[in-house]
Amino acid sequence: MKSFKIYTAGLVSLLSLGLLFSSCEKSSDGQLVTQSNLNNRSLIRVFVATVNASRNYVYVDGDPVTGALLSSGSMFPASGVYAASIPAGLKAFLVRDTLATTMQIPLSFAENMQVNKNYSIFMYDTINAPKQKTVLTVYEIPADTTCRIRFANFIYNPTIVPAIDIFSFNRNVNIFTNVAVTDVTNFIPYPTNTTPDTLYIRETGSTTNIIKLSVGNFFREKRSYTLVYRGSHRGTRVGQIYTDR
Repeated sequence: MKSFKIYTAGLVSLLSLGLLFSSCEKSSDGQLVTQSNLNNRSLIRVFVATVNASRNYVYVDGDPVTGALLSSGSMFPASGVYAASIPAGLKAFLVRDTLATTMQIPLSFAENMQVNKNYSIFMYDTINAPKQKTVLTVYEIPADTTCRIRFANFIYNPTIVPAIDIFSFNRNVNIFTNVAVTDVTNFIPYPTNTTPDTLYIRETGSTTNIIKLSVGNFFREKRSYTLVYRGSHRGTRVGQIYTDR
């Protein structure tokens, strides 16, 4: 059994219906522009689970939207109170390594982004065959002291591998079950301010622990979190918890 440290990626406030706040994006001349009017706009986050990715930039309609180079395990936006705001509609995305001699194949794709919606874009596979999955993300602010957590399985292997369960030691039950590669679950309620918990990543139906996540008292009430399982099935495997909002 391998034990891994939890990596967190900072708080990012996202737009939910009826909630209005400032956001920012990159302009074509490289300047950071504050967007105070979010009408007719969408908000995005990018998770990089691509094995061996480095120096990655994300472009939308030819304009860079990332303010820093992204590598495997990175998230954009990384921290702060801003989400990435882009105009709604059919958008052309490009993700590529900025090094001229890179071996990474650029990935281009199109998405129809709806007005006032949140999206999570997961980059995965390897630099020789990069792929992406875009998920409409619906946030709920709990009325009680719980938080919300979801699970995204983006482990890499050239052949089919078993699905994954997430087992909670405190609750003595699987909180996520049979999550296949590239699946992203819905958010579920999860208790906060309780006895520190430990989460175990296991193959579905197995009691053998692949990764142990000692989450302690990390979770905070009314927040939303994403647990991403990434890396190589036959090599280094990592569980990372990101704060979504």
